[in-house]
Amino acid sequence: MDPDTMRGDGGDVYWRRRMSVLVAVLVVVAVVAWACSSGGSGPERTSSAQTSSSATPTPDPLLGLRTLAMGTASPSPTPSVTPKASPSARPKRPGQPCAEEDLVLSLRGGKEEIYSGGSRPAFLITLVNTGPVMCTADVGPRAMEIRITSGADRIWSTSDCVSGSGSEVEQLQRGVPYVRSLEWDRRRSSSDCRTRPETALPGTYVTTVRMGRLRSTKGVFHLR
Repeated sequence: MDPDTMRGDGGDVYWRRRMSVLVAVLVVVAVVAWACSSGGSGPERTSSAQTSSSATPTPDPLLGLRTLAMGTASPSPTPSVTPKASPSARPKRPGQPCAEEDLVLSLRGGKEEIYSGGSRPAFLITLVNTGPVMCTADVGPRAMEIRITSGADRIWSTSDCVSGSGSEVEQLQRGVPYVRSLEWDRRRSSSDCRTRPETALPGTYVTTVRMGRLRSTKGVFHLR
């Protein structure tokens, strides 16, 4: 280029054009650098977010079992079992009602015996207090029932046609048996208190004594 063209207004225009091109190149370089920088940091931020998300602790399915094993969790309530007779029910002072687990009920007589010619079966009932102190028990005909059956047929019972309250409270000393004897007249009984009960037929009969949840052994006898 002619050096004369670098002088005057023509020269100024030339350098301004050069400067514009240079600035444009710098802008393009800056944009490309920014784009590369943004494109590179995007995945890093996503990765960072993924890392942060994956770093969040998840609930441990065995945590409850571990906590329970360490005794820090409240245990599940267990079904309560009602004992047959709790020690707290036992009399602590003489004269209180006897606890059933402290009583022994037994029956004697009528064991495979044969009663013929109109003879009457006889039985002996005993009740023994094995508790630590003297206690009281109702031995009346309703509370202590003596029952005679033949198969499924209820033949006779002390609880039938009872006059009055039918209650009879006795003091039972430790180890001293209460004894009651019974002689059956071989007649049936019923709850309607018939004046002329029927006579029991010949056959095999079973005697038991019941007192609350207590049961005596069975006495089997035969009528001829």
